[in-house]
Formats: sequence, C-alpha cells, structure tokens
Amino acid sequence: MPDVDTAAPVPMSIDSNKENAQKNTNLTSYQLPWVEKYRPRSLDDVLGNTETVERLRSIAKEGNVPNLILCGPPGTGKTTSVHALARELLGSAYKNAVLELNASDARGIDVVRNQIKSFAMNKVTLPPGRHKIIILDEADSMTSAAQQALRRTMELYSSTTRFCLACNVSTKIIEAIQSRAAILRYSRLSNDDVLQCLLKVCQAEEVAYTEDGLEALLFTAEGDMRHALNNLQASSYLAASSGGGTVNQNTVFKVCDQPHPKIVGDIITFCSKGKTKEAADTMRSLYKSGYSASDIIGTIFKVVKARTDLSEGLKLEFMREIGFTHMRIADGVNSLLQLVGLIARLSQKSQSMAS
Repeated sequence: MPDVDTAAPVPMSIDSNKENAQKNTNLTSYQLPWVEKYRPRSLDDVLGNTETVERLRSIAKEGNVPNLILCGPPGTGKTTSVHALARELLGSAYKNAVLELNASDARGIDVVRNQIKSFAMNKVTLPPGRHKIIILDEADSMTSAAQQALRRTMELYSSTTRFCLACNVSTKIIEAIQSRAAILRYSRLSNDDVLQCLLKVCQAEEVAYTEDGLEALLFTAEGDMRHALNNLQASSYLAASSGGGTVNQNTVFKVCDQPHPKIVGDIITFCSKGKTKEAADTMRSLYKSGYSASDIIGTIFKVVKARTDLSEGLKLEFMREIGFTHMRIADGVNSLLQLVGLIARLSQKSQSMAS
C-alpha cells in the first residue's frame, strides 16, 4: 500500500475545475465590501457637499484642472470625488494616466524623487488639453522633507501633470504647496444623504431593515458614509446568521459595540430629574459590562446633543461638563470615578437650573 505522501493525486475533471472556479468567483463577489461595490463612479453620483462637487463638475466641464487639496473628515467622499473627476476628464486613458499613492504606501522623499517624478516624466496618450493626475491620499501624513520635494516636482511638471492631495487637516500641508493649489473643503454628510445611500444599498442587496435599525446606523456613522456602509454590511451578515434576517437597532449596536443610547438616555434623564443614585447605579452597570470610559463618554455626548427635551441652557451646561470629563479621560484618567463624578455634576447643574 503506497504511503500517503507518495500517493498520486486524484485527477480532476474539467467540469469539476469549472465548478470550483465558479464557486470561487461567487465567493469573491459575495465578499466584496459594499463600500467598494457601491462607490460612485461619476460626480453626479456623489452625495453631499453640493457646492464642492459643483466646483469639480465645472472643472470637469472646462477641462482646466488646477492642483487640488481636498480636506475634510474621513468617509465624506474626497478620494471618490477625485477618481470620478479623473474618469470624466481622461475617459479611456484613466488607467494609464492616474497614479494613486496612499498613506499605507512608502511616501518618503525617495518615493517623491523616484516614483512620482518618473510617472510625471512618462509620456502617455491623453485627450487634447488634458493632464496626467497624481492622487496622494492622506497627504497630511507626509514628512515635511517629502512635501518640500513634492513642491519642486509640482513646479517642474506643471505642463503635463496635476496633483490632487486628499487630507483630513489642510494645515498639515506646507504653505508652499497650499499656495500652489485650490483648496476644496468637505464637511460631514447629513443624515439625509447617508440615509439615501443606505436605502439604495438595502434595496440592491435585498436587506430587510427596521426604522430603528436605520436610525442606529445614522447615529453610529456620524456623517461618515464609509462607516455607515461597513456597519450595514456587518449588521446584515449578523442578522442573517442569527436567523432573524432583519437589521434592527440591537443588531447594529452589537456590531458597532457601542453603549446602547437608550441606557445612556436613561442616565441623562435621571440626572435632569436629580435622581443621582439611580443614574450612578446605571452608569456602574454600564461600565462593568465591559465598555471603556472613552466609549461611554462619546455616546453620552452624542445623546445629549440629540436630546430635544432639555432646555438650551441645561444642554449647554451638560455639554460643558461632558467636555471637561472627556478631556480628562483622553489624558488617561479613565476610571469609573470620572464617570460617576460627571453624574454628580450633571445632577447638580440640573438642580441649580431648576431652582
């Protein structure tokens, strides 16, 4: 009897190979992140930041592209907008005439001198009056020396190449580059824009959802489209595996692993009514369930901000105290004592405002 290691492999038929290839293809398409699957391909599909996108449309129409700096919070469509602009400007030449470098790539001074410079020097067939486009994502993480080298490269190849820098904070880009580029600012997306995209994806993927489930997704996303779509995809998988198949509030908060806003809302209600002991007991049980102090204080801030039953003056006082506590927690003093102390101060504020 032959040894297991030396035994000849069983030949597979052509049909089996085809079947396995089909299975692999289906698996790959099933696992494709919805963030990539539903990424807008044209400027008309980009949601939110209407004025900024309108400026990009006019640039695409005229064809006269300046160097661009796109700054704003993550998940608001900066990189997507640049790629959509490049597609509209370059058409079929898009693949050969666009170079994208992300913060995950090496982007020191050597990359600027070699890779970026060589791409700028290369000759590519382009539509008349168009330029090659270099997209530098997370440009604010580039070193100062690399940015100085980039400034010189931008000057030398201005006749053939345009640079688009996407960043979270424009002040981290050196002034020499800022003065050579048009700055486009992006803000967080409104709940209506995020909801419009979520409904479209739910319909396309046949995801069953409840209203409170969508509200929970909007609450956790905070205007970040990427965050909203990733949470929706994870929630739909969890809902499907648990047997219910419906994305609801509990499913979303299990996936996001955030303190439930209802529990936090109860704590704020107790504080506003001066019931300090009940609020402190609820806070202790929430803390002991495993959430970190930073998670809890972040949710408290969002819940207080969204409350409409609190007077404007009381809400401002609450947010002031929450801000001080958040600062202490961020500095490393993240014990339960800080959270219970916050409860006491919030109750004190509500009592003093009531009297």
